[in-house]
Amino acid sequence: MSEARETNGFLLGGRVVYSQPRDGFRSGIEPVLLAAAVPARAQERVLEAGCGAGAALLCLAARLPGISGCGIERDPALAALAARNIAANGWAARLAILAGDITAPPIAGESFDHVCANPPWHDDAATPSPHPSRRAAKIAAADLLARWVAALAARLRRRGSVTLILPAAQLGRALAAIAAAGLGAARVLPLWPRAGRPARLMLLQARKGAAGGEQILPGLVLHDEAGRFTDAAEAVLRHGAGLVLG
Repeated sequence: MSEARETNGFLLGGRVVYSQPRDGFRSGIEPVLLAAAVPARAQERVLEAGCGAGAALLCLAARLPGISGCGIERDPALAALAARNIAANGWAARLAILAGDITAPPIAGESFDHVCANPPWHDDAATPSPHPSRRAAKIAAADLLARWVAALAARLRRRGSVTLILPAAQLGRALAAIAAAGLGAARVLPLWPRAGRPARLMLLQARKGAAGGEQILPGLVLHDEAGRFTDAAEAVLRHGAGLVLG
């Protein structure tokens, strides 16, 4: 991917240097919110599947300087861009990017304290995008979410967490995938676009080997009535605050 086909910018209010493709799938607020919800601590290792240009890993590293991590991305050009973003922020000693598919990962025998993803999801009513990268990110086979969750759980240490960001409409599929992968104590954090509006996105977290059913948390309101980010959302998106799911 040539630099002419990239845009250069920042995340977390300028704390993270970030380049991404000019066309096709571009990062929104989802990876920043995902990174905020990963309950990692210093010296722990985090794996992200489908990391794209690395936005979530970069935000996680900025929020938690003591962690290390690895991203897997099946698009070689995006994987290379993520590696350049890591280098541009001076974090090559802590973060690594591998080109590959999480369902057949290019790492053997390694386990992680936490895993996370903004996975492809299946929408029966969706019209496929004409751009391949956006289509791959947003339209998936009906069983792909379950295969991603199973692959992530297989890389997770006991009592480690898996954190996902997904459309709220995928809650049923996601909870079924979590249960099938041996994960429990699921916590759901709705992301309300405005107070009183139905949630379009959610954060979902569960732990390997944990007992207990699902819990719906109060959630996060993203925008006020004027369309500005709320103070709580600004704390996460600009200032690197964490989100506690459990």
